[in-house]
Amino acid sequence: MPELTIVGGGLAGCEAAWQAASRGISVRLYEMRPVKETAAHKTGELAELVCSNSLGAMDPGTAPGLLKQEMRSLNSLIITAADAAYVPAGQALGVDRNIFSQTISDAIAKHPNIAVIREEVTALPETGAAIIATGPLTSSSLAQSIQMATQSESLYFFDAISPIIDAESINYDIVFRASRYGKGGDDYLNCPMDEAQYNQFYDALMAGERVPTKEFEKTPYFESCLPIEVIAERGRHTPLFGPMKPVGLVHPKTGKKPYAVVQLRAENRFGTCYNIVGFQTKLKWPEQKRIFQMIPGLEKAEFLRLGSIHRNTFINTPRLLSGCLQLRTRPGLFMAGQLVGVEGYTESSAMGGLAGIYAARMLTGKPLIAPPSTTAHGALITYITESSPTYFQPMNINFGLFPPSGGGQLTSPAGRCGNADVITGHQDTVSRGELPSSATYGAGPSRPTNGRTPPAAPVGAKAARRHAILDRARQEFSEWIAQYDILADILK
Repeated sequence: MPELTIVGGGLAGCEAAWQAASRGISVRLYEMRPVKETAAHKTGELAELVCSNSLGAMDPGTAPGLLKQEMRSLNSLIITAADAAYVPAGQALGVDRNIFSQTISDAIAKHPNIAVIREEVTALPETGAAIIATGPLTSSSLAQSIQMATQSESLYFFDAISPIIDAESINYDIVFRASRYGKGGDDYLNCPMDEAQYNQFYDALMAGERVPTKEFEKTPYFESCLPIEVIAERGRHTPLFGPMKPVGLVHPKTGKKPYAVVQLRAENRFGTCYNIVGFQTKLKWPEQKRIFQMIPGLEKAEFLRLGSIHRNTFINTPRLLSGCLQLRTRPGLFMAGQLVGVEGYTESSAMGGLAGIYAARMLTGKPLIAPPSTTAHGALITYITESSPTYFQPMNINFGLFPPSGGGQLTSPAGRCGNADVITGHQDTVSRGELPSSATYGAGPSRPTNGRTPPAAPVGAKAARRHAILDRARQEFSEWIAQYDILADILK
């Protein structure tokens, strides 16, 4: 029986182990707890939830809901356990922490193809197939080993994340396109402020309520990644010499330099979402929405991702990994979970599941085929492996990652993966047809509503485009599963 080593017994590691073992692979799953504790975990159980007990939105009309649907169709252990541990949480998939982790621990322990080994792994395995899924609290010794293997500084120990805005929610009557001094074309959107607007924004920023820093998150900031509010603390005019500097920009309507400017940079090649440049922040999420909507042009901004700065460990995936999550310089060594630059329990689990499938297929001589980029899994893979290495930051699933819906042929550029890299472009023309039924697509169990009325579906052109994206994603994910026998690998 082919053998696979998995390091890390969190959500991603457990999902990877489940998917690989279900395909006839002998899995050795290493988890250092409780032999060696972390600063955040409280138990020795597998898949312990350290922070929130919510796995995010359930609504299949949302990007997180779509990702959960796709995972159900892959027989995900994590989603199955979440369904079993469900607690009412409005529109979110809330779980009982103890039941959730115990359900996963029991399933892993009972699987005949999985052996759980309770010891710390201090270095990357030198031989054989392996998946590293050690998450944000990777031990220092293993982190050093990863740095040595990648021969780079492409390992980070905290997130410095700026908010991301839905492009359709920006007021283009106010913002203008330009790069400083005309260099680089008109790649940036610029939100101009006069002096009064700047002072109002500055005062609100200074008074905004912030997320308290936990003891294990007390990591010194890099000077180049300071939170916007920390920059502001250095003086009222300090942001004007940092991320809000107006130099080199002229407003095309007035012919004058604005007093201050907030720049927006496209987050993907489709131009469907924009990053607020230099606005990494520890403001609480409601405060971010309130304060950042004071920026001219962002009065009705829809936030696809809010800013944060917290302890994390992740690699520069676009530089280091192939489209099938293998280290380019080390065929057979896969990375998964938050380590590859995704945010959220569900996203981490999804990447673990794909890594487990990829490893199993590699060990059994089958081709490694990434899901189409038009699906939730494929959109995440495309983002983490094809983003600019210079600006790469962790991301959760959102509609801004999907290619725009439109007429004509649909393509799946993520494609076939070789041992170390993407070697061909898999472009399948997909015919339109009926939406997959819940029997084939995995709709999941019904949920109690607690007497709450679900929010009404949005209307208009934007809703129609999102419906088309969802329609396409469901169809192409089902076709990916069928065409490449993704579920046929599973032992009966």
